[in-house]
Amino acid sequence: MTSSTLSEPSVDSAEIQRRTIRRTDWVACNAAFIDCRTPGSDKKENYAFIGPGVSQNANQYVNLTERHGFNTGAAGMPKGISNNLHLHFTAEVFINLGGEFRLRWGADGTQGEYVATDGDIISVPTWIFRGFTNEGPDDGVLYTVLGHDDTGGIIWGPSVLRDAESYGLHLTADNRLIDTVAGDEIPKDTALIKPMRQRFIDELTSYSPEQMRSRVIQSGDRVYSDHALLCNAVPGGGAQLALVIGYGMSEDRRQVPPIHEPHSFNLACLRAQPGEGVLRHRHERPQVVLVKSGRWSITLNGDPDTSLVLGPSDSFSVPAGAWREFRCLEAGETTATEETGELLVINAGDDRVRLEWAPEVSAAAHDAGRVIDPNGYIAPTAVMEDAAEDD
Repeated sequence: MTSSTLSEPSVDSAEIQRRTIRRTDWVACNAAFIDCRTPGSDKKENYAFIGPGVSQNANQYVNLTERHGFNTGAAGMPKGISNNLHLHFTAEVFINLGGEFRLRWGADGTQGEYVATDGDIISVPTWIFRGFTNEGPDDGVLYTVLGHDDTGGIIWGPSVLRDAESYGLHLTADNRLIDTVAGDEIPKDTALIKPMRQRFIDELTSYSPEQMRSRVIQSGDRVYSDHALLCNAVPGGGAQLALVIGYGMSEDRRQVPPIHEPHSFNLACLRAQPGEGVLRHRHERPQVVLVKSGRWSITLNGDPDTSLVLGPSDSFSVPAGAWREFRCLEAGETTATEETGELLVINAGDDRVRLEWAPEVSAAAHDAGRVIDPNGYIAPTAVMEDAAEDD
């Protein structure tokens, strides 16, 4: 994209602070769900970073309530603790930030299992029951991205609701958690949620372990392109991009995501050596960046005075239309050939994200022999200029 009608929001220091969610800013809720007293599930910590997610507790702390087109949060779980079987209506994507989690699915949890380890990204299908247990030796964290602003809540497995009732917990039809032990009264004007009827459970889609594995992107599954972004042709713009969900903002015409069904967001992984990154650009979508490893600087407005540094598990919400630049400061991952940092990028929307590059980036890329073609993909400058002359 070479020209734009985007507004040019200037992001000041106060706005940067408001949109920054550091690991130290996480606020746990230990009573977010109806199974919060069930033995084996009573030590879960639920976090809501952007939007309330599917929390059923009106007192859940939300770091940033602004609508993005998706929700982000996390589940923090000590060793041996489980998140019981439940069903989502919109996309649920897990990003394993550390820990060993056994994911199970199906109405009784026996349809299949997968053990997730650090770095796995898992897109769980909608309308299936799923649950997970931390089987690692330490506390573990699953970062979550949920589709749409309104997730519609969740449906709990029938046994979960029955167990919760024995501990004085009920769920209303408008998604309120009623705690009779704490003194809440069961409302007379709102029905309580009842277990899903068996005939509807029988209609749910089954997924084999092989089918579910195709929805897991392990670190070794990621296919990085070193020419996915126009700035790759310019010194300092050497970040590599791996698509995970959706086509996102790749400008490599041959890059294909392993998961492409609609989620209401797209997700990709950026990796770069220290000193490299993504040069100044902008686009019209809400965007969240999450540091998986290393330390990264985010510069807004093209102004070094409006920048921040993020470390592992820190995230930042970039306003739509704002100029932004990402640079790896310190590596956090070591391979056989290089040391890199990894940044996860989440953009709203299911379709491609068309980038507008800063004039100096476009000019430098042009001089290096690369431009963007009318379809939004990288092409040789000479070929495009010859085509224009032919016209």
